[in-house]
Amino acid sequence: MALVKSGWLWRQSSILRRWKRNWFVLYLDGSLVYYHDETQRDMDGRIHIKYSCRDVRIGRECRDVQPPEGKSRDCLLTVVLRDGSKTTLCAESEDDAIAWKMAVLEAKSTPVRIHPLERGHHPSTGFGIGACREGAPGVTHVIVREDPYRVSGDQMALGLLAGAATGAALGSFMWMPCWF
Repeated sequence: MALVKSGWLWRQSSILRRWKRNWFVLYLDGSLVYYHDETQRDMDGRIHIKYSCRDVRIGRECRDVQPPEGKSRDCLLTVVLRDGSKTTLCAESEDDAIAWKMAVLEAKSTPVRIHPLERGHHPSTGFGIGACREGAPGVTHVIVREDPYRVSGDQMALGLLAGAATGAALGSFMWMPCWF
């Protein structure tokens, strides 16, 4: 999926309220994923911004939150989710907090439509990305085309079942001469 923004943010744990530094990646589909480090091997969590986010607050709007040691309250960023929970983050600077808020709000509101693959396919991501200017003047809609060769879990299960049935049928047919 296409990358919108990435960088280091401090994340406050929900239980002990301790601050931990994570590498955050915001994708075009609205997924805000955080990892242990920049290698992006160990995912610590994911927030589905398009579906879960109700509001994003920064700075003084983040009440009852103490920033990490050495950080200003202006660097705080709170993502309020529809279920009532909150994810509290802290950027390196006030400008970075504003940039993250704008990126999250943009990812939340950007329409992403899945269309069959035609042109513009990018093999490493499996998606083709293009711009469509069908809407109001000045509005660009991003279109993401799904890779037709990507196999979903349902398709794989059906394929395994069909393969097992075929193997059983052929296996019983192949063993038939041995019984006579």
